[in-house]
Amino acid sequence: MTGPQLSHARELISEASRLYRGSIGIKQAIADCDERTRQPLRIAFSGSLKAGKSTLLNALVGDEIAPSDATECTKVVTWYRHAHAPSAVAWRESEGVSESSPVIIDRSGRNLAFHLGSRTASDIDCIEVGWPSESLEKTMLIDTPGMSSLSHDVSERTARLLTPERGPSEADAVVYLLRTLNDTDIRFLREVGSRLGGETGPLGIIGVVARADEIGAGRPDAMGAARDVADRFAAELESAGLCQAVVPVSGLVALAARTLRESEFADLQRISRVPAGDRDLALLSADRFTRSPDLPVAPEARSALMNRFGVFGVRVAIGFLQDGVASANELAQALLTHSGVDDLTELIAVHFRQRSEELRAHSALLTLREILSTSQVSGTGELLARVDRSLASDHGLEELRVLARLKNKLSGVPDVSDLKRILGGRGTSPQARLGVPSGTPPDVVRQLARDSALRWRSRAQHPLNDPFAAAAYRSAARSAEGLMEDAAPL
Repeated sequence: MTGPQLSHARELISEASRLYRGSIGIKQAIADCDERTRQPLRIAFSGSLKAGKSTLLNALVGDEIAPSDATECTKVVTWYRHAHAPSAVAWRESEGVSESSPVIIDRSGRNLAFHLGSRTASDIDCIEVGWPSESLEKTMLIDTPGMSSLSHDVSERTARLLTPERGPSEADAVVYLLRTLNDTDIRFLREVGSRLGGETGPLGIIGVVARADEIGAGRPDAMGAARDVADRFAAELESAGLCQAVVPVSGLVALAARTLRESEFADLQRISRVPAGDRDLALLSADRFTRSPDLPVAPEARSALMNRFGVFGVRVAIGFLQDGVASANELAQALLTHSGVDDLTELIAVHFRQRSEELRAHSALLTLREILSTSQVSGTGELLARVDRSLASDHGLEELRVLARLKNKLSGVPDVSDLKRILGGRGTSPQARLGVPSGTPPDVVRQLARDSALRWRSRAQHPLNDPFAAAAYRSAARSAEGLMEDAAPL
């Protein structure tokens, strides 16, 4: 079932197709635009070189589907789609013709690898991977080469995808991984935001303080230090409207937790029983851990643990075991929560997946607007004006923009939590917006929504509001009024 946002976008695209039925090239571009509305939400992972994009993508999917070693494949844009069996294909466009060739998926070594044969990254435009993962059924993930690469051509591949010279981004939303926050990051985020949001403002970007465990030098309390860093980054990026939120994540620990094996749990248990002095000495570094004669686990197994968890992950896992965690499932969940990936998953759900229709329709309309703005066919001006009105009037996207600026703009307002909730910052269902249990009767939802709309309208009229506060309260009132309409009896 298609919601009103996509239905309206498809109506405008259909009108454009009729308007350009005699223009073969433009009509094909319009057909591609229509096809985009029928595809899953596109989420790109971007950031600096060696920020851990592939590892984080694997952690979110819960399976190792993206090579993380520095090979030719990591220099290529890679698209991950749902499929019934694993497959990988390399694509290249030559003289207007798309050519494909198979890529070998190799899982025989310690880490997954893609083999291109005699080809190099410069020989192909992108790789398309099909994978039987539930998380890919409604979401398409895009792994991009690192920005600020020593090779300009490698970084340029990401720029062409997310910030093309003309037209909107090929992604609908972006997870941007940060190690530091510098002028290059801010400029790129601003450019990405302009392509995702168009002239109506940035949306669809979440920041991640990547490899967060390394900020605290692998100490067990490293995530606390990383959260402080994330708060500083958020203060700068959210106040400028450049992203919806910033969270710290240890992708390596998250992936190890999502794919924890019983044998690894048993090895970690044995190590946790070693006297504290010997164990702490062994965990001073990865090299000491692998070579220590005082640990009752084979060096090869310890090396594998270090590769999968890192020093931080092993230290934290042992801490959980000493605190009473008694099974592999319990340990996996504890590590997953500690890694920060649960927070990121929730943000992606609330800001991206639950807004999938709005984001996909917005991307399609931005693309249609670019097509129409380059033509002089009779009737184009009127249709272009309708597209512009649609882009400016989508309340769901207005909610995202308000949420993106809310944390710092209204941090001193006592009702900021309620404001975030009604705008969909805690979930987009009527019950989540109103803060009531799922299953609340429609007549109760309707009455609560009416009360909420009146309350936010009243707040919007307060004479001491600054312009943004007044606009945010009006948006909240519109959100509540929308809930009244949705809950109205048929």
